[in-house]
Amino acid sequence: MVASTTLLRERALLSGRRILVVEDEYFLADDISHALGSFGADVAGPVGEVEDALRILNDGSIVDGAVLDVNLRSEMVFPIAQELRARRVPFVFTTGYDRISIAPEFQDVMLWEKPLDIAAMIRGLAGLIGPRQA
Repeated sequence: MVASTTLLRERALLSGRRILVVEDEYFLADDISHALGSFGADVAGPVGEVEDALRILNDGSIVDGAVLDVNLRSEMVFPIAQELRARRVPFVFTTGYDRISIAPEFQDVMLWEKPLDIAAMIRGLAGLIGPRQA
């Protein structure tokens, strides 16, 4: 009973939340998106390019959080991070590189190194987002 209660709680952790996924590795983007869905999230994307992510952010809909791969086909994701920070939208970084690859202004952002523990990353992001306000 306890295990099923915990599972139900995790499945609802991001219920009603829209999470932007910015990842250029197709299979990883798909895994992250499916996992977010299993935690109740509505996934925006996934997208693998900065312009596509900015288009989603500017389409008028709400984004509650984001998962950002630091390096997208040799382009850094920091313009998206800047836009999210300006909007006070929580996000986490994923990367196959060391923390040194993170711009100084984002050293405080939660960083998940690849290969990812996707469930732990999602719980971390959910903690940043916090519970849905009634």
